[in-house]
Amino acid sequence: MNNNSIVISTGLFDLLKDHIRRRKLSKYNQEKLELELRNATQILNKDIPENVVTVNTRVRIKALETGEEVTHTLVAPKKARNKHNTLSILSPIGVAIIGYAEGAEVCWEMEAGVKNYRIEQVTRF
Repeated sequence: MNNNSIVISTGLFDLLKDHIRRRKLSKYNQEKLELELRNATQILNKDIPENVVTVNTRVRIKALETGEEVTHTLVAPKKARNKHNTLSILSPIGVAIIGYAEGAEVCWEMEAGVKNYRIEQVTRF
């Protein structure tokens, strides 16, 4: 697992803190996210590097256990629509990978148990 600190905007930092306060996460994920936020680098949205997962990014990830690759389009919570094939940045996978750069490996508890992912590609749109 990559222990580098995440890079997020102040707005996303506040959104994630609120997500924790609303008790939307498992105990495992809550503790992991709290640690990530404690060590996070907060910068202006315009200064987030192009290869870092944030709002309005298309992200290709690989499940390390199976080798399966999936691409997700992450958007603001109010803009997420199934018909547009977009996911909220507050979806389980969105929260898991937000702030990480291409090449990072992330461990997160999903419905089917703890999973390990590698961020293969990040593209802004």
